[in-house]
Amino acid sequence: HELVLLGVPLIPRIMTEYAHSLTGIDINPGAAIGKYFCIDHGTGIVIGETTTIGDHVKIYQGVTLGALSTKRGQLKGEKRHPTIGNNVTIYSGTSVLGGDTVIGDGVTIGGNAFIVKSVSAGMKVNVKNPELQYSRDSRSELEQDGFWDWVI
Repeated sequence: HELVLLGVPLIPRIMTEYAHSLTGIDINPGAAIGKYFCIDHGTGIVIGETTTIGDHVKIYQGVTLGALSTKRGQLKGEKRHPTIGNNVTIYSGTSVLGGDTVIGDGVTIGGNAFIVKSVSAGMKVNVKNPELQYSRDSRSELEQDGFWDWVI
């Protein structure tokens, strides 16, 4: 990040891609990250270029701090990624998207949430448990009738 601030264009991106290949964590070197940032089980984490992360933030595997698609393309130089406040925890599988999205201080976001609007300080956000659907096994009739049981 410091090299990006100094205007070095290519080396920070090369370093980021190398770290991504080793860890499975993709942090754009333009992202501003505060003190005491914790990544727990980091595979699949993506942090976009204009993301701002406060102090004492913890995120888990599969979290995306990304941009929303726009009709006008990438919009270089504009804030496209979210702002994360201080003392925030974001659990696995969550996506927080958009440059106007601000996650306030002290927020906890449960797993598998999809956030595209700001969340006020101190809130807890959880996804209501999905309803599981069960169906019959799609195995062949021979397998269902126990035809292959004698083999074992």
